[in-house]
Amino acid sequence: MSDESHCLPASNLATALEEITDRADTVATRGSDRPSAIARLASRQQEGPGGRVAIIDGCRTPFAKGGTDLEGMDVVDLAAVAVAELVQRNDIEAEEIGLSVFGCVVPALNAPNLGREVVFRAGLPKAIPGTTVNLACASANRAITSGAEAILTGQTDLVLAGGGESLSNVPIQYSKNAARRLVEFSRARSLALRLGVLTRVRPKDLVPVPPAIAEYTTGKSMGQSAEQMAQENDVSRRSQDEIALMSHQRAAAATAEGRFEGQVVMTFPRPGYDRALTTDNGIREDSSLDALAALRPVFDKRYGTLTAGNSSPITDGGSAVLLMSEDRAEKEGREPLGFIRSWAYAALDPEGQLLQGPAYAAPAALDAAGLSLADMDLVEMHEAFAAQVVSNLKAFASERFAREELGRDEPLGVIDFERFNVNGGSIAIGHPFGATGGRVTIQLLNELARRGLGRGLITVCAAGAVGFAMVVERS
Repeated sequence: MSDESHCLPASNLATALEEITDRADTVATRGSDRPSAIARLASRQQEGPGGRVAIIDGCRTPFAKGGTDLEGMDVVDLAAVAVAELVQRNDIEAEEIGLSVFGCVVPALNAPNLGREVVFRAGLPKAIPGTTVNLACASANRAITSGAEAILTGQTDLVLAGGGESLSNVPIQYSKNAARRLVEFSRARSLALRLGVLTRVRPKDLVPVPPAIAEYTTGKSMGQSAEQMAQENDVSRRSQDEIALMSHQRAAAATAEGRFEGQVVMTFPRPGYDRALTTDNGIREDSSLDALAALRPVFDKRYGTLTAGNSSPITDGGSAVLLMSEDRAEKEGREPLGFIRSWAYAALDPEGQLLQGPAYAAPAALDAAGLSLADMDLVEMHEAFAAQVVSNLKAFASERFAREELGRDEPLGVIDFERFNVNGGSIAIGHPFGATGGRVTIQLLNELARRGLGRGLITVCAAGAVGFAMVVERS
């Protein structure tokens, strides 16, 4: 047997561009003998009784790394900052708002219905119905499409939608035994009974259970699943670091040039309200490929390629958008940021490609819109991990993936990086789970307007192996 048979394969040093062009077909598929996996939910209804769904405006708080500038604000505070600004600056008759729907992954224990609580916190009429949705990282997208459905079906013509997350204030759990004893203690009618309950509490019962961003069904963390994707899709470390660097450089340039003005609301953090936060605090304008390459892997310390530098950080923030029927917008003389043309959701097996959902949802959303990827002037893809971004872009470009996974004759196409996440993404700006879908929607539509362009594609991956895609247009 030759020595060559014992050699490890050569290291993959491909650039991001090489990964999605020359190496697209190295993306994993389940094989040609397996039935194709396609998006299950796709909206083809573009108009309701009041015409299309218009996105009038949107805004968000600055996004801040967990445990920093916004740690004194809970999720209701954060979402309400965006809501109050949105209603005030658009001169909305608040009593005419028909629905408030917001996304949140980790709600405040004492205020689980964020969609209703923001009504109170923002000082809006208490008669506005409010509801909350949870679709992991796509929660605000689910809120937006739920609001759009209410307009398309004629339930209302004015909706507040968005999301928030305070990951600095994640509730800490204790053991089941500790929880049972606390319930018993609260029910005990005498001092003797209470003391008896306390004697059955062991020190180990009081050790907090650390929060984990993990799949309930698989037990794997989001990072472990993304690391699995990087390996199965043969995604190079270099390509991941290039995506991360591009995110930071573009977000830094957008901030410096004032492109986020109007999108980011001046926020006065608790408890003192004595300083104004106006920019995202996770953007690294001094980032470099050398600095990123020097970081050690986090989830697979020996063979992995995912680092703190090419992954999105734990983040606090809130976002909100104002949805209105086209007829009402025209009657009131409003110029919308854009209109929703179509959307789609896909769901996969979480044991496999957990964050590959956009590769399935995007073709369905584009088909529903009667458009192709080439028709999109800009593309906004949520960056949970750079490995997830490259994996999905490889699937977009792969002929084999199109044939074996989607049952299509041709791939979606190769993404032009000059049209992709042009103002940075979640790796640099941050990722408050419930709020990110609002940010990507606001960011894409404002950039289309700034450039005088017409159409854009939004995609978001989410825990539970869910993917989301939406096509928006400005006219």
